[in-house]
Amino acid sequence: MSYHYLLDLALILLSTKLLGIATGKFQMPRVVGALLAGLILGPAVLNILTETAFLSQLSELGVIVILFTAGMGTDLRELRSAGKAGFLVALCGVLVPMLMGTGFGWMAGKLGWLPDNTLLENIFLGTVLTATSVSITVETLKELGRLDTHVGSTILAAALIDDVLGLVALTVVASMAGDGSGLLLVLLKITLFFVFAIAAACGGIWLFRRMIALAHQKNLRRYPVFAFVLCLLLAYCAEEFFGVADIIGAFAAGLVVACTPKADYIRSKFEPLSYLLLTPVFFAGIGIKVELPQLNGSLITFSLLLLAVAILSKVVGCGLGARLCGFDGAECLQVGAGMACRGEVALIVANRGLSMGVLSQAMMAPIVITVVGCAVLTPVLLKLCFSGQAKGAAASSTLADRYHKAEQLELMSDEMLGKKLFH
Repeated sequence: MSYHYLLDLALILLSTKLLGIATGKFQMPRVVGALLAGLILGPAVLNILTETAFLSQLSELGVIVILFTAGMGTDLRELRSAGKAGFLVALCGVLVPMLMGTGFGWMAGKLGWLPDNTLLENIFLGTVLTATSVSITVETLKELGRLDTHVGSTILAAALIDDVLGLVALTVVASMAGDGSGLLLVLLKITLFFVFAIAAACGGIWLFRRMIALAHQKNLRRYPVFAFVLCLLLAYCAEEFFGVADIIGAFAAGLVVACTPKADYIRSKFEPLSYLLLTPVFFAGIGIKVELPQLNGSLITFSLLLLAVAILSKVVGCGLGARLCGFDGAECLQVGAGMACRGEVALIVANRGLSMGVLSQAMMAPIVITVVGCAVLTPVLLKLCFSGQAKGAAASSTLADRYHKAEQLELMSDEMLGKKLFH
C-alpha cells in the first residue's frame, strides 16, 4: 500500500493556505488561491501533483459537503420566494449562452480558427456553455457573507434549475447526433427524482424530529451522523438511479435538515470539516485536472474569446432573467456574475461530445481554458459586484456564531501573516 496520498494532501493543504493568504492580500477570495494552487502544482505548470482516484473521490465528497452545508444554511422562505426568479434566470441563462456559443463557433469556422467544424459541433459548444458550477459561487458567497441574501437564494435556485435544463439540452443535442438517449425517458427520470426527493424529505423531517425528541430524553446526540448518511444516500440515488447530478441530491438533503430545529447545530459540525480538508481539496482538484496541449496562435485567440463569450453570455442571459423579475441593475449584475462559473459539469458535457465524435479533440483545450478561467474569474467578479454593500445576516445559533467568529479571526490572522510574508 502506498502512502504517497498523505504527501499529496499535505502539499494541497499547505499550498491552498499560502496562496489563499496571497490572494487575500490582493483583496480576492481565498477560493482563487485554492484554484491557483492546484493549477500550479498540477500538470499544467509544475507537474508535482497528478489526479489520482483518491483525490478525485475526496474532491467529489468535497463538493457534496459544500452543497449539503449550503442547503442547511438556506432560508426556505427566501428560496421559495426566489423560485420564479430562479426559473427565469436559469431559462435565460441556458438559452442565451447556447445561442451565443453556437454563433461564436460558426464565426470561428468562417474566420478559419476551426476550419472543419460542423453545425452540430457549434450547437454542442453552445450546450457546453449552458452549464453552471454552483460550488465555487456558493463558497465565494459564504466567504462574502451573501449566501443568505435574496440574490444568493436566487443564484442557488437558478443554478439547481440550470442543471436540469442543461441536462435536457444535452439530451436533445445528443439525440440530434444519433446517441439514442430518449428525451422522454430523461424527463421522466427527472420527474421521478423530484417525487422521490419530496418523499425522502417528508420521511427525513419526521425521522429527525423523532431523533431530536429522543436526544432530549436520553441525551443522544447522534443526528449529525444521520444527517450525513441522508446526504450521501440522496446524492447516490440522484446520480445512480435518476441520472441527476449528485450535488442536487446533497442540496436536497441539506434542505431537509434545514427544516429541523437543530439545523444550525448540525451545520456547525460540518463547517470545520469542509473548511479544513474537503473544500481545499475540491478546488485544488479542479486545477490539478487541467492539462494543456501545445497551442498555436489562432487556438489561443479562440480560447480567450471563448472565455469572454462564456462569461458575457451568462451575465447577459441571467441578468436579463433577473431584470424581468424586478431586480435592479446592481443585483442583475451580481446574479449574472454568480452564474458565470463553469466547472465539472461543462467538462462532463465536453467529454460526452468528444466520445460521441461531435466535438473535435482540438476543441477540448479551449474548453478547459474556459472552465478554469471562469472558475478563477467568477470569485473576483463577485467580489467586485458586492463591494461597498453590507453583508448578509449571520447564522443565529450559538455554535454557528462561534464558528463564524473563529473564521473571522482566522481571516484576520491570515491578513497579519500575509503582511509579514509580503513585506
